[in-house]
Amino acid sequence: MSRKYNIITYGCQMNEHDSENIAGLLESMGYEHCDDPYKADVTVINTCSVRENADKRFFGTLGQFKKIRKNDPNFVLAVCGCMPQQPRVVEEINKRFSWVDIVFGTQNISEFPDLLEERLRTGRRMRSIIDNNPDINEDDMKPVRMHRHKALVNITYGCNNFCTYCIVPYTRGREKSRPLSVICNEIKSLVPDGVIEVMLLGQNVDSYRDMAGNSFADLIRAVNDIDGIERIRFMTSHPKDISDDMIECFNTCPKLCHNIHLPVQSGSDRILKRMNRHYDRSQYLAIVDKLRSVCPDITISTDIIVGFPGENDEDFEETLDIAKKVRYDSAFTFIYSPREGTPAAKFEDQIPDSVCHERFDRLVDVMNSISYEKNQEYKGKIYEVIPEGISEKDAHTISGRTDGFKLVNFTSDKSPEKLMGRKVKVMITESKTFSLEGVEVSD
Repeated sequence: MSRKYNIITYGCQMNEHDSENIAGLLESMGYEHCDDPYKADVTVINTCSVRENADKRFFGTLGQFKKIRKNDPNFVLAVCGCMPQQPRVVEEINKRFSWVDIVFGTQNISEFPDLLEERLRTGRRMRSIIDNNPDINEDDMKPVRMHRHKALVNITYGCNNFCTYCIVPYTRGREKSRPLSVICNEIKSLVPDGVIEVMLLGQNVDSYRDMAGNSFADLIRAVNDIDGIERIRFMTSHPKDISDDMIECFNTCPKLCHNIHLPVQSGSDRILKRMNRHYDRSQYLAIVDKLRSVCPDITISTDIIVGFPGENDEDFEETLDIAKKVRYDSAFTFIYSPREGTPAAKFEDQIPDSVCHERFDRLVDVMNSISYEKNQEYKGKIYEVIPEGISEKDAHTISGRTDGFKLVNFTSDKSPEKLMGRKVKVMITESKTFSLEGVEVSD
């Protein structure tokens, strides 16, 4: 009887790709995927520590496995990701959650099979955390990818930015860039499997620089030349490092999607300085102008933090103002939450929850209004969409993304299986705040 595994993933695309690598390691050991984490032989919880509610969700999830262990002493529960990189989390797991068998970090994923084998052989609880691994040890992994036609591809690991609110540099270590040739060879190997879209991943893709001196723009141009790849995306850009050379790629690289995620975090120069972001609002707006000059139809999304320590009414109004000036297509909006171990958590001028929520609601209203207005421009037009699966809300509707990363739910007289992995032309019939609706049209 085959052994089963399940992976619960929280957080960003980086975590999603880590889970793909972990799945590949487990399947190389003979495990098969199981949809139910409570019926698997091995369940892995891949954690995120960016937001405070991630901590609460994680510890709540851990508690649900106590009964599973009681009923099945052979069940193995592993915890990995960003949270174990914080000593306080490992200490709490050791103290309160005795049924957690294995704990490992973001920088030694390749050790997981050895840790699992040792746990099964000896019954001992295994712990292995590396604070700052200078090496990239994931290049030989064979991930089990979530989607057949698109792939997540790491180009850097770690982060050197040290924004005062962010825990990532402490959980993923210093920044390391993979060689351009290794990245391109990985992407070339994906094409025969049906991959036509790649997302290049890094905490700050714009600071990519391999040992041969290749820049992020060089990498984009190299991937653009790979036969079989039809779409290139990337995440995440940092305004302090984005170059004119990279921006020009939107004009010279036809496979590069006309979409960018460009976190602004705040519209206030004073708050940006306290965040240690290394740009001001005028520099940010100049980048947006360059992007739209080179690529007029580019879609722009962003991250915005509300209620950062010391933010006053004027600071917040400047954030509202920059949102209205840029007119983002979408935004991930967050209420600031202190992360233990970051400088901002020690700032004394924390903002009251009531003020944070009032500002957050105002910002969301502005962003939703802009998103809705911008989506109205799509109605009645035809766009190429790559289907990703069946809509979660309607079994007869297919969901996919445009070049500009707009979510489209559409109907077709063809079966979804015949549409997956290729571009489909869709007429947009209705525009909503967060998505578009349409119908497939024939060539």
